[in-house]
Amino acid sequence: MKTTFTFLLLLCCNVLFAQQTDAELSALIIRQDSLFWDAYNRCDTSAMGSFFTPDVEFYHDKGGPTIGLPALVRSFSKNLCSNSNWHLKREPVPGSYKVFPLRKDNAIYGAILSGEHVFYILETGKGPMLDGHASFTHLWLKQAGVWKMKNLLSYDHGPATYQNKRQEISLPEKVLSAYVGTYQGPNVGEVQITIEKGVLVMKVKGKLYRLYAEKEDVFFDKDRDLVFEFEKDRKMTVKENGVVAEVLPKIK
Repeated sequence: MKTTFTFLLLLCCNVLFAQQTDAELSALIIRQDSLFWDAYNRCDTSAMGSFFTPDVEFYHDKGGPTIGLPALVRSFSKNLCSNSNWHLKREPVPGSYKVFPLRKDNAIYGAILSGEHVFYILETGKGPMLDGHASFTHLWLKQAGVWKMKNLLSYDHGPATYQNKRQEISLPEKVLSAYVGTYQGPNVGEVQITIEKGVLVMKVKGKLYRLYAEKEDVFFDKDRDLVFEFEKDRKMTVKENGVVAEVLPKIK
């Protein structure tokens, strides 16, 4: 009985230790991943190259394979980071990350990281524009105590769905009524603002759009990166991707 109890205790402890090790590994790999993408978003090609093994292999479902560190860094320099007025910004999709440990003789030698991410186009004078969505799988190996990426798969590229990050607040109808009326834009034409069920409703060319309050005089669309800033009895300013798209004076 004592022998059985001791065996179960050791088994329990080994499982617990493995769980702790897996959790630590997951945190470490995700941290390394974030450092790499930070360099990517800054177009620091030297720093980006430091995260790969010399024989790295990168497979892209649209751009084809890139084999070897020199070729990969060269592709970063010639494509992603060749224009100082234009580059991509990458953001992870929350909750999509999974880390799988790789072991030999009960010792961790590597890890597989999979997840999803979205990309934004950053162009001088314009706001960030959501560009696309993709999945990825990266093989990380521990070599001489240093973690580096050996194999990279980038696949399932397609359009990205806008994810609203703004928080809606509730405003009394007395405040909302100050923005009701007709506005006239140079491009969009006549726009009508009414109230329905506690939110503003915008009618443009026969179509209706609900505008949700972020501040007392700032509203947003949940389906696109559109913001509407009101100046009472004067005008409505429409911003897309953070940049002014149109100013509509209030005409009645």
